[in-house]
Amino acid sequence: MARAQSLAGRIGRALLWALLGSAALSAAAVLVLRWVNPIYSAFMAESQIEAWLDRDRSYVLRHSWVDLDRISPNLPLAVVASEDQKFPEHWGFDVEAIEKAYQLNQHSHRVRGASTISQQVAKNLYLWSGRSYFRKGLEAYFTVLIEACWPKRRILEIYLNIAEFGNGTFGAEAAAERFFHKTAARLTRSDAATLAAVLPSPKHYSAAAPSRYVAQRRDWILNQMQALGGPEMLEEIDAYPDRRR
Repeated sequence: MARAQSLAGRIGRALLWALLGSAALSAAAVLVLRWVNPIYSAFMAESQIEAWLDRDRSYVLRHSWVDLDRISPNLPLAVVASEDQKFPEHWGFDVEAIEKAYQLNQHSHRVRGASTISQQVAKNLYLWSGRSYFRKGLEAYFTVLIEACWPKRRILEIYLNIAEFGNGTFGAEAAAERFFHKTAARLTRSDAATLAAVLPSPKHYSAAAPSRYVAQRRDWILNQMQALGGPEMLEEIDAYPDRRR
């Protein structure tokens, strides 16, 4: 009995140390990216692997980092307007949107998400696609770390550089060059709204040849951008982290 208890104790301590070690490593992996630009993401790796498995010889991974001050302010405004209008003020989760999505999903076969930009960064950068509770739990964990370690401006900067805007096309610079033959700094309001419009499903929607749905969504986003007050609204982002501390 004593030997069994001793073995259980050793296993328990080993599991505890493994858990603490994993927590420390994940926290370090988030903290370092406050200053170091990520050159790759989990979603980029997943996209590349899928192309290899499908033997898709036409697949090209396009990605080029560009600092936020070299991205037209139209694009961050467009993604906030379309994806997460409470981004400047929340702590990583939009509780009201989650509750609404839960209620709608009880009566619909089509699952509606309520992920914030912070949650999408956590998922795209560190995790994988899918809807399991385990992955959602990890997403929540990384979201908390990201919100604790990065200012809002950094979260938005990384999101705009790792979001997929088309099959194999990641980040604002690669998307601007591929779909509009210009740099991210020169994106117009319409360009930015079109890119934001395809974010829900970039492998199915095209920014280069917008479908009727994408065009309608683009127009809605343009209206929301105006309602939010234009690019000047984004100047408030830097103030919010100080207010939350």
